[in-house]
Amino acid sequence: MMDLLDLLHQTMSSPWVYLAIFAIAVLDGFFPVVPSETAVITAGVFAASGAPYLPAVILVAAVGALVGDHISYAIGRSGGTRLLDRLPPDGRRWAAVERARRGIADRGGLILTVARYVPGGRTAVTLTMGAVHYPRRRFLAFDALAAGSWGLYSALVGYLGGLAFEQDPLRGLLLGLGLALTVTMIVEVVRWLGRRRRSMRPAPRTGPVSRTPAR
Repeated sequence: MMDLLDLLHQTMSSPWVYLAIFAIAVLDGFFPVVPSETAVITAGVFAASGAPYLPAVILVAAVGALVGDHISYAIGRSGGTRLLDRLPPDGRRWAAVERARRGIADRGGLILTVARYVPGGRTAVTLTMGAVHYPRRRFLAFDALAAGSWGLYSALVGYLGGLAFEQDPLRGLLLGLGLALTVTMIVEVVRWLGRRRRSMRPAPRTGPVSRTPAR
């Protein structure tokens, strides 16, 4: 255990940690198996003891997320529907893409911001926004907000865990990851309740159309 702590301390104290956080955040934008939240939260935990520097962690995480999301958007824009059609029709990603496709036209900015806090969901949304040619400038504006808030949130969650367990960073990391998991679950529950409420709404009634006879 002490060897692991020493390794984490050495890694987080290295100036290369900022490049690593940036690269992980970029990859997570279009390759969602990379755990960017874990990396940023871990850096936040150790930032409570002075290294790495918390504002720098927030900045490189946000910029990396912004770049990764734009790569995903570009892939969707260039590949179009062919890329989306390759997803298994009975898989979770396909279901996420279909949900995103229906809501993007009306609530694209809100969907993009919320999806940044849902691992895997953010890639489906950015790919779809590219595929349906969502305006690039609007995408940049909303994604800057989403990536910036995500970087701030992830780093501060870890930082709070590090402050709570300053002498035991592993417990601080577990606390930070637990808080992040709780927030993700809350977001998913809210989204599920919203979908259920919309599905329970009665369909609009259409009455007979009156026609004025032509004169």
